[in-house]
Amino acid sequence: MAVNRKESILDLGKYIDQGVRVKFQGGREVHGVLKGYDQLVNLVLDEAVEYLRDPEDPYRITEQTRTLGMVVCRGTQVSLISPMDGTEEIANPFLQVEE
Repeated sequence: MAVNRKESILDLGKYIDQGVRVKFQGGREVHGVLKGYDQLVNLVLDEAVEYLRDPEDPYRITEQTRTLGMVVCRGTQVSLISPMDGTEEIANPFLQVEE
């Protein structure tokens, strides 16, 4: 019996020990050095810094930050992960290849 293993769209392994920015459900944003992750996108960030929001407008990020240190980010709350040094183009994983 063949086992169907789902392939992850995210290849976070290439971002280990590199800076990433993470946005969470609810609007919080953190950047730090990616130290580890798992299949559920639980993340371990070191040297993490949170961007604080404007108390008058919770959708606006201010220049103020708060140092967090090492944090564990729960994968169910992560909505976006991006490298700090830019982006790269990838193939569309949802596009059906015609033969």
